[in-house]
Amino acid sequence: MSGINKIITSKSRMFLAFCFCFMLGVGCFSFVEIAGEVIFYLFISIFIVSFGLIIFWSSVTWRFILFGMIFFVCGGLRFLLMIPPDGAGEIKYFNGEKVKFIGKVVSNLGSDTNGVRYTVAAREVVVGKNTKSVQGNVLVDAPPVSEFVYGDKLKISCVLQSPKTAVDSNFRYDKYLARNGIWSVCYQAEVNFISANKSFFNKIIVNFFRLRQKVETQSARLWPEPESSLLSGILYGARSGLPATLLADFNRVGITHIIAVSGYNISIIAAVLLATFIRLGVGRRRAFWAVIFCIIIFVLFSGASASVVRAGIMGVIVLIAGQIGRLSRVGNVLAFTAALMILANPFILIWDAGFQLSFLATLGLVYVSPLLGNRPEVIKSTISAIIATLPLILFQFGRLSLVAPLVNVLVLWIIPYLMLFGFLAIIFSYIFFPLGQVVAWFTLVGLKYLVGIANWFGARSWSAVNFSISLSVMVVMYVCIVFIVLKKYDIIHQRSI
Repeated sequence: MSGINKIITSKSRMFLAFCFCFMLGVGCFSFVEIAGEVIFYLFISIFIVSFGLIIFWSSVTWRFILFGMIFFVCGGLRFLLMIPPDGAGEIKYFNGEKVKFIGKVVSNLGSDTNGVRYTVAAREVVVGKNTKSVQGNVLVDAPPVSEFVYGDKLKISCVLQSPKTAVDSNFRYDKYLARNGIWSVCYQAEVNFISANKSFFNKIIVNFFRLRQKVETQSARLWPEPESSLLSGILYGARSGLPATLLADFNRVGITHIIAVSGYNISIIAAVLLATFIRLGVGRRRAFWAVIFCIIIFVLFSGASASVVRAGIMGVIVLIAGQIGRLSRVGNVLAFTAALMILANPFILIWDAGFQLSFLATLGLVYVSPLLGNRPEVIKSTISAIIATLPLILFQFGRLSLVAPLVNVLVLWIIPYLMLFGFLAIIFSYIFFPLGQVVAWFTLVGLKYLVGIANWFGARSWSAVNFSISLSVMVVMYVCIVFIVLKKYDIIHQRSI
């Protein structure tokens, strides 16, 4: 009980413990497929534990344990309540049937030669001559020529299917889609436009996406491919135009995060940007707000989806950690933020690798980076993020990039300058196009350097090896990392005394 007493005597530790209990509950119940009876038993459990609280209220230890159990059960309930019921009011009820339904475009998930993928929120399904109200999101694979925008009302005809996962794959495609509320997929759909949403809020969103399209068009005028698409990926995460060979090289050398909208990406870029602004003579306080502004612009231009907003929040936490200084307070902020994100969408804890990488990279930048001494910020950010995310990467993707630390050091320093000069080139090109071309030329040199580094190292057979680990090994690795970090901080604390 001595460990529990240490937690009880500290409000900070008790807060962390309750956040952990909630997240543990979500994680444990994330593998439940059918919610019905389980939800009933969990409600009964809350009643029993609450009754125990009344009996043992005078005991601080038992009160803490029972409250922890309540947070655990609430975590499980939150996940199970996200699973939609099987009734006719849900669009997934019609999976396996050819249906016509009416819905609203929620997001554009990208395109390829086969078509454009949209998330469509179903509103009505046509049954005979009647329509029935339904709810639920559908992944719609529309023809390549389609250009629908957020809020457009569509009539769609297709065979609805349940998302399927390959038998020999650890990747659960159904759970991956479920994190966005998608429980049905619609391939080779016949799509007809009905009307546009003309509300004020919708017009703002549509105009913002049109501005992004104009920026993409101007970028294509200023830079050749693949440099144009690469800069778009660096500026706001657009990567659809990048060649498959270049993406493969980025994967092999471990720098995909520079063109991926994740907390992993934003946290590292935020740390490097902050150090760059300070080195250029900008005060720490002004640099802090400048980087916050850059993160907001990045989030908006990347589409401001839930995952992008989460990534932006993780980047902001890294900045706050540098401002606050006290790691205990930063830990509480990080734990509370993660708990709130999981409360909003419990599927992300187990089934969203992007969230996991974002959270772990942020932990690395907050807790591991300060242990690396006075080394350059690029090196500290790279090594700390790699240490924090490596076990998960080996478990999830089964690939170990042997050159990732070196390549990240070679390329990360130039990213802030590419973002700055790329942005200025686009702005100047609208004012006086030849001036924009001059600035774009300097940016092109940096982009070619980045592509050259990725191509050279990616072509080496020794740059990456296939190496996967089991779940138990991953857990052991993280236990070791946590133990070493805690021991280091104890030593530092003792020396400071």
